[in-house]
Amino acid sequence: MHIHNHYFYDKETCEFIPIEYNIYQQVVYNLSIWILTGITLASIGMIVLSNFVGTPSELALSTENEILLERLEETKQSITNLDQQLQELSQRDAEIYRSILGLDKAMDEEALLGIGGSNLFENYEIYSESAFEILSWTSQKIDELERQINVQDLSLEEIKAEYNENKVALKKIPAIKPGGGILLSGFGMRSHPVLGYVRPHDGLDFRADIGSDVYATGDGEVILAKRYGTFGRTLIIDHGFGYKTLYAHLSVYEKDVKVGAKVKRGQVIAKSGNTGLTEGPHLHYEVHYNDQPVDPLLYLFADISPEEYLLFKQIAESNNKSY
Repeated sequence: MHIHNHYFYDKETCEFIPIEYNIYQQVVYNLSIWILTGITLASIGMIVLSNFVGTPSELALSTENEILLERLEETKQSITNLDQQLQELSQRDAEIYRSILGLDKAMDEEALLGIGGSNLFENYEIYSESAFEILSWTSQKIDELERQINVQDLSLEEIKAEYNENKVALKKIPAIKPGGGILLSGFGMRSHPVLGYVRPHDGLDFRADIGSDVYATGDGEVILAKRYGTFGRTLIIDHGFGYKTLYAHLSVYEKDVKVGAKVKRGQVIAKSGNTGLTEGPHLHYEVHYNDQPVDPLLYLFADISPEEYLLFKQIAESNNKSY
């Protein structure tokens, strides 16, 4: 860029004489123009960003808010999962434990009345609409979960008290795991590993190496101890009160465990094996109530934690084959 000619008036000659600039002055002039132009454009840019986009601090805050909203959404999903698990435990509690003990099942609804209040979420109104909705939902759900946990705690205490008063009768109900292995397959329609087609699977399959201990799950009397069709070597125990249990694919019975023998809950009654029609060694276990097969998973309440129950339930729902 060249500097345009500037003039000065020479009084002696009465003429306008152009001013001559050297190269150094040209460079200084050009740099000055570029610097002034850059400052001007930057100022205009900052004004536009401030008015229409936001200042750098506002942009950083906006990004932080977006991250926080994502974390709140993740927390919301975690709370939803916890709520579902608690509902499953509550249902199991009402349908199995309280039902077996003859207790009222309608405790939950009465205890959950009166959740929240009209001013519960007023402190969240200063936030954005998205944040307000998530925070309000989270607060309400946590309030509900706290109440449900209190209900379950009261229910458990009531169950314990009732159980302590009826220990003799309740010892007969099949209520523990029949072996020490983890669950492999659940109750319901399953693909048979040998026959190759889907058919009812009336019990649970547990991991069990040949020779592992098999336990009676409740007090009762042995009514069958022999090979029993595709089950191979089998034991059936009558517990009274309409309950019977079946233990299949055994390798050997314990001494004195035969038809007519009285057994106690937790007593070793046999060793697991691979007899009958199986894919490999395991323990097949069934519970029958009034001669109808029921899901044994619902009756594993004397020696299993809620976490183990949920794990077993997940395995049962995800595996569509028997062993």
